[in-house]
Amino acid sequence: MTKAAELAKMGEVITNSQIGGRRNIIINGAMQVAQRATSATGVGGTNEEYPTIDRFNFTTTSAGRFTMEQVADVHDGFANAMKLTCTTADTSISSTEALILQTKFEGQDVQRLMYGSSSAQPITVSFYVKGNANATYTLEWRNEEDGRNIGKTFNVTTDWTRVIITFTGDTGGSPVDDDNTHAFTLGIWLHGGSYFSGGTFTENVYHSTNNQRIGDGQTSFLDSTDRTFFITGLQMEVGSQATPFEHRSFGEELALCQRYFFKTFPHGTTPAAGEIDCVYHYIQDYSGGYTVFNCQLPSMRTAPSVVFYTTSSSSNGTGRITYWDSGWKNGTVSLQAATSSENVSGEALTGTNLLLLQYNLTADAEL
Repeated sequence: MTKAAELAKMGEVITNSQIGGRRNIIINGAMQVAQRATSATGVGGTNEEYPTIDRFNFTTTSAGRFTMEQVADVHDGFANAMKLTCTTADTSISSTEALILQTKFEGQDVQRLMYGSSSAQPITVSFYVKGNANATYTLEWRNEEDGRNIGKTFNVTTDWTRVIITFTGDTGGSPVDDDNTHAFTLGIWLHGGSYFSGGTFTENVYHSTNNQRIGDGQTSFLDSTDRTFFITGLQMEVGSQATPFEHRSFGEELALCQRYFFKTFPHGTTPAAGEIDCVYHYIQDYSGGYTVFNCQLPSMRTAPSVVFYTTSSSSNGTGRITYWDSGWKNGTVSLQAATSSENVSGEALTGTNLLLLQYNLTADAEL
């Protein structure tokens, strides 16, 4: 093929949206931001969790347990990776067990895919993975509004490897609502029972049955204690060609994550009572009734769930704040309002010499 022909071919598969503007639809794909914690143990069970690295959670219905860490054992060009380590194996897999590492998307952020129309666009997902043993897992792209999903298996080795998977656009599904609700999930199946693999798995074909969600040769991440899984450089872009990973500054990535989770704690500090680097409110001397205060939030996806923390390391410091009333004390706080784009307003305390309030908080608006 001549050079001119090669360039023409590239022009067919690399779209304008890939060349210009923000290509990576995924937030925190380089695993830079971990507001909640940099490590978590005993992850697993029967609920969805956001243990450490922002924008990544798990659907888990297994007896197995694992740790989740932000680590510096990375592929060249990256500063952070996610590391999972199995700590409690689950070798007796019931039919409906599942462990899915996933990131979720609002409908308004995937309108460019034009699903449910003849112009539906393909997407290409790329990422770097490794483990301490060879394994096969399934990458799944799922429309949460109509239940249609598409998947493909990929292999993990003991060396960092870049995986590239392209999914065709879904012309047969329903158009996605243009709003802030949960529309799509990109997930990696790490463990699953026969309920999810009993049908005939056909790669790169959309379907809406649960028995075709896990690919042939799927490995269980929970099959042995100390099995590891590393991932970084996760990118999803419109088009059928993988481009180099789009690095964003830490500040920009943090701002994107704060649409879904915000904390007043210093970055790198796990939310808990006892942190003295905090929010302060000086108030007028108040004698009776209650004191109203406000804390500015970033623009969040929806009105968040708010938790207050005292600045003293009290055993009952969660859901309370610290205040001065002829001495430092801890007291209850009543959430008055929490909006997606304005303030957290609280009612707190009665006292005769209230001069200062101090506290930290977390605000959760995750999908």
